[in-house]
Amino acid sequence: MTKGSNVALPALSEDVGTVIVSLGWVSPTGEGDADVSVLLLDANGKVRSDGDFYFYNNPVAPDGSVQLLGKTPTEDGNEDRICFDLTAVPPQVERIVVAASRYGGARFGELENVRVRLADAAGESLLRFAIADVDAVSAIIFGELYRRGEEWKFRAVGQGYDSGLAGLATDFGVDIEDDAAEVEAEAASEAEAEAASAVEAVEAADPVSGDGQSETVAPATTAATLEAVPAPRRPDVAEGEPAKRTAAARPRTAKKKVTLPSAPPKSLAENDSWKPARLFPVSALKSDRDREMRATSVLLSVMTQVPRFGRRLTAAFGAPSGRMETFTEVSLPHGDTPRRPDGVIRIERAGKLWTALVETKTNGNALKADQVQAYMDIAARRGYEAVITVSNDVALEGSPLVDVKIDRRRKHKVAIWHLSWAEVAHQAQLLIQHEGVGNAARTWLLQELLHYLQHENSGCHGFQSMGSAWVPVRNGISDETLCQGDPRALEVVENWERLIRQVCLRLGGDLGLKVLPAQRARRGADPGARRIQQADQLCHEGRLQAELRVEQAPGLLTIGADLRTGKLRTSVEIPAPEQGYPLTWAKRLVRRLAEAPADLHVETLVEGATGGPRGTLERLRPEPADLLPKGATRITGFRLSLFKGMGSTRGNAESGFIRSVDDAVHRFYTSVVVHLDRPAPRRAAAAKETVGAR
Repeated sequence: MTKGSNVALPALSEDVGTVIVSLGWVSPTGEGDADVSVLLLDANGKVRSDGDFYFYNNPVAPDGSVQLLGKTPTEDGNEDRICFDLTAVPPQVERIVVAASRYGGARFGELENVRVRLADAAGESLLRFAIADVDAVSAIIFGELYRRGEEWKFRAVGQGYDSGLAGLATDFGVDIEDDAAEVEAEAASEAEAEAASAVEAVEAADPVSGDGQSETVAPATTAATLEAVPAPRRPDVAEGEPAKRTAAARPRTAKKKVTLPSAPPKSLAENDSWKPARLFPVSALKSDRDREMRATSVLLSVMTQVPRFGRRLTAAFGAPSGRMETFTEVSLPHGDTPRRPDGVIRIERAGKLWTALVETKTNGNALKADQVQAYMDIAARRGYEAVITVSNDVALEGSPLVDVKIDRRRKHKVAIWHLSWAEVAHQAQLLIQHEGVGNAARTWLLQELLHYLQHENSGCHGFQSMGSAWVPVRNGISDETLCQGDPRALEVVENWERLIRQVCLRLGGDLGLKVLPAQRARRGADPGARRIQQADQLCHEGRLQAELRVEQAPGLLTIGADLRTGKLRTSVEIPAPEQGYPLTWAKRLVRRLAEAPADLHVETLVEGATGGPRGTLERLRPEPADLLPKGATRITGFRLSLFKGMGSTRGNAESGFIRSVDDAVHRFYTSVVVHLDRPAPRRAAAAKETVGAR
């Protein structure tokens, strides 16, 4: 589409009751990012109340019409996806504005390939709009959905704002209370008082259940949630009840602060041999068939009993928000022999049914193409919307796990989606430890599900094998016999990418923060070509490397595996402060790392050289001045690194290479990165002035 053009959605697809809008961009450095927001507007072009403003502090509409799904890795960066159930949008809403903003003074001109894409409920892309000329703006309206009679249309807008998210929201009638600087100042001066009063407020407002957990907020984040910015409208406000416009309820655009989960309460067991009674026992599981049946039933039943969890999983597949029912071992006719998918999900909304067949695999078993193909054919004949596969494997962008043929002659389209068990556990962990699900009973159900998935006997462990090529490739690198173009190197690179995505899920679930692979891809980059290039690099250098972008971290977290030496290296580079003296920087860095491991390697990065002074933290603690280079060499930053052995050479179990990578990333973040300051963002204008002055 071009700027200002519009199109009717029914003209593009018959399945537009639910649509997925994806906003994307590419960061040349791998560090840039932006946040999406949505505003529901009435006939006057204003929000009806602050509750019509959806952003990172208020991501879900109570009626299910809007849900911010978060970021998803793509072949050329990341996409931020939003699910709209257009059948649930209140009739008073005539326009839906879709926007994005950059935080802390950054500008969209630092990003490339800024675009918006819209897909129907089957996941088929319907339109794309690329936005140019975004140099000086900090917020952009990408497009808008609007009513014309009984149908919805989309308009490509591409309008920029200099005033960021707060300015954009204010223009549409949202009463913004403050800005980020104000919140940070308040937090610095009154942190202890706010934390104490927050706990008292929760205890007074929400009765505590028998297990000591709040009815509305996960216990691990009670203080952090109330310290942070309140959402414009609480999710449990009754429909039709007017929102109270008090100062405390006004939305703030400062990002929420999340703390690590607190320690669990002390057990009443006499010794470690006493095991708690579990809702979903795993001791009786003897075969793969038993594991698949049990895992399917456990997952689908919890999805119906914990609506927020069920909605979190199905919204990404284009499912509407409504009454959900799930079934297992359903018999469906298919030729001479009926087929029995592992499960069926049905969601009813406004008298219409959305149906998905579910096929699960556990214990590392691969999905069977003929089996999934049969379910696709059944779904197409019966008018079902989707087939969902669940397994330990992780799907890659542009590389489907199962090769199925889709009959384009059929009028009804069936979407195929994949969900890894690691993603299921990730979503459960986020809700339990960081977001909350409404009451203690639902929290307990999710805890039981998470315990089941993490039990060694469940078979739902996520990605666990580096594949059959792993050992030959390691041996080939060690013997210097691995040649470029060897297909086994490409297989290792693909599995390394799967592993990194799973590591991001696990770390993000632990922290309650967004953790994504950082792609330094350029516009139009092909994921297959990128992986081939990485495979050639693996053959030449013997190393695998990836970068992770962790929300609130001072820089990209790098994880590298040197297959020649058998070592893992986790590191982060932090820029030098803009003001002060180098000796002051070195002393302050060493003080900040007082609780970091003594074997942490610290290296000074200097301008125009491969590296500056370096040493272990143990040696540098008494003499921080050893970090300073000789002469007038300019310091550009510091690199902090930890080294760890790669574990078992087999790499086909969590106790080997995969577990080593996961442990290395988690240890580095929790023992090093958490102690570092997040540097103040540099405004684009100031940066340009500095360059001009030189």
